[in-house]
Amino acid sequence: MTHAIRVHSHGGPEMLRWEPVTVGKPAAGEVLIQHKAVGLNFIDVYFRTGLYAAPLPFTPGMEGAGRVLAVGPGVDYLAPGDRVGYGNSPLGAYAEQRLIPAERLIKLPDWLDDQTAAAMLLQGLTAQYLLRQTYVVKSGDTILIHAAAGGVGLLVCQWANALGATVIGTVGSAEKAALAQAHGCHHTILYRQEDVVARVRELMGGQGVDVVYDSIGKDMFDRSLDCLKRRGLMVSFGNASGAVSPVDISILNKKGGLFLTRPSLGHYAATRAEMLAMADDLFALVKDGTVKVNINQRFALQDAGEAHRALESRATTGATVMVV
Repeated sequence: MTHAIRVHSHGGPEMLRWEPVTVGKPAAGEVLIQHKAVGLNFIDVYFRTGLYAAPLPFTPGMEGAGRVLAVGPGVDYLAPGDRVGYGNSPLGAYAEQRLIPAERLIKLPDWLDDQTAAAMLLQGLTAQYLLRQTYVVKSGDTILIHAAAGGVGLLVCQWANALGATVIGTVGSAEKAALAQAHGCHHTILYRQEDVVARVRELMGGQGVDVVYDSIGKDMFDRSLDCLKRRGLMVSFGNASGAVSPVDISILNKKGGLFLTRPSLGHYAATRAEMLAMADDLFALVKDGTVKVNINQRFALQDAGEAHRALESRATTGATVMVV
């Protein structure tokens, strides 16, 4: 009998229950995998609390890595024993074994270990679409990334720096500021102690930045808009502090003809071809050392509740994996 984390009702981390489950054989187009590691992401919290809808009960998680145990009919590009990972899948990663659509799996290169793969795919593919597609960052741009010492934040800092951009990041402590700076963030702002908008304007000589990447949501949304230059782009891609209130779009005109988008990974990696191209881009930078993946916390999968508490209390930096 295999085990998984199950959520039977919405609420706090105590709703994550380690239970025996039955996993069937793969149907057409499916693969049965054995996880070695599972990634932790804020979207998992959104589903657990009910901010994002999922039929109850469910197994959370959208990122993992492991080995193929069996393939269903019609799957000819994967075979038992293949090492695979994913960061853009249906719910179900918090499990020892799971069924998953084969098209969502990425073959892992030999140089990439399971835990690093589980730590980097969702967050790394997110960094890819933010920096290379939603707004194509180029040399001379200035970006603002909130939660700069988090999983996505550290990847964005390194990648944007390599592209020649100036990186400003908000962080919650001096320790997190030092970590972000060590990973390519040029200027850090302690958002609990400093006026974020005033500090950005000071750094920019009275102007704003080209693009803001905001995964915080409710608590930072208005300030993010005020950090933008004329015709700047606001990218709202998360809700760590809660959902953003309804927006009167006329505010975008009043604040300088701003642009606003609310993307998600699924919109950029909707097809297998898109997903694999993004993964190739990410893998190349990790392999040559341009982007380093920091796994700063590890938990056993059955301790997923403890992992969620650490994430929600802002006690984590970089990536967190749950080991199977």
